[in-house]
Amino acid sequence: MELLAPSDYSARLTEAVAALPAVDVAVTDCLGLVLAEPVIARASLPGFDNSAMDGYAVRAQDVPDAGTVLPVAGVVPAGDTRRNRLEPGTAWQIMTGAPVPDGADTVVQVELTDGGTDEVRFERAAEPGVSIRRAGEDVSAGDEVLAAGTRIAARHVPVLVAAGSATVRVIPRPKVAVISTGDELRSVGDELAYGQIIDTNAPMLAALARQAGFEVVHIGRSGDTAEAVLAAVEQASDAGADAIITTGGVSAGAFEPLKAAFEGGSEITFSKVAMQPGKPQGFGIIGDRMPLFALPGNPVSSLVSFVMFVAPALRTMAGRTTDIAWLSARVTKGWRTSPGRAQIARVRLSQNDHGLGVAPSGGPGSHLMGGLAHADALAWIDASADEVTAGDEVRVVSLEGEFA
Repeated sequence: MELLAPSDYSARLTEAVAALPAVDVAVTDCLGLVLAEPVIARASLPGFDNSAMDGYAVRAQDVPDAGTVLPVAGVVPAGDTRRNRLEPGTAWQIMTGAPVPDGADTVVQVELTDGGTDEVRFERAAEPGVSIRRAGEDVSAGDEVLAAGTRIAARHVPVLVAAGSATVRVIPRPKVAVISTGDELRSVGDELAYGQIIDTNAPMLAALARQAGFEVVHIGRSGDTAEAVLAAVEQASDAGADAIITTGGVSAGAFEPLKAAFEGGSEITFSKVAMQPGKPQGFGIIGDRMPLFALPGNPVSSLVSFVMFVAPALRTMAGRTTDIAWLSARVTKGWRTSPGRAQIARVRLSQNDHGLGVAPSGGPGSHLMGGLAHADALAWIDASADEVTAGDEVRVVSLEGEFA
């Protein structure tokens, strides 16, 4: 079977999936979701002329010189719903955010006065237009507040709420189901017989999916038969999943349940990718447009496959960018690699005088979880390389965020 370039395989997956149907979500619950349509302001911001600071609202012409004294007509606190009016030759004491009385054209900050309550003495001449936030100067009703395709961050929430958006139309985050395959697998806490191991892949992949900004609705396990795999897939579908991730059962051995369940049909295609680790892969659309990502069973292979292939496809379903957030780093300690396939190496990052540095973490085996635990990034090494040497520049993706 011909080896596929990792970029070609990733493109195959992202092109096969589509953004989920848009839904309406409360603005308080939209963090991290992508807008399916632009948000239009229903109200102007500010909604009324208001004071930018504590002080006195006056007509500038009534305070021509330092030492001017004016009677104080009253106090306008923030939240005052009265429509106050400033009479010529008077002042209103006003608080930050309070509506400016009609007739006033400036606010003199309290520090430039004696702070009087019955009458106030000004220490300098007033200038028109000072310390007044004009209605609509930030956003006007009918303006586009945020464009379609914007991923909502915390900084977007104030303007959404203030502009009158109780709900927004967004692309929901995909609901993910994870299935580990293998008769040898047991849950954490179980007593292990000889030859049995703890299922580490399902918890890891569920954690990766959540870290990448998706929702996990089901974590299951399957034995090494086609019937067990199909039953587990049906359970995942019944749990409301939008996508299924399986791990194990995709290699060329005698007990490969994913291949037993799907090979020979038209739903799942099994491929070999020119990447180490993560050479055996499977992908297809099952049932009612349900993507199924069949990953290899070694823990490091599963993690690398998720970052390289699954996460970009799930981001497509969420309306997000498919791009991986590659950074440039300089090797501080070299290592050997095998040419012919791109190596995705576990590495540790460091900061030095030259910028971002990178060194290997643990051995190259795809079963080694100790080195993986101490890695905080993955490094891409081209297939043509047989050695990575100190001073080489490589691309790395952090394992600390969403990988994009």
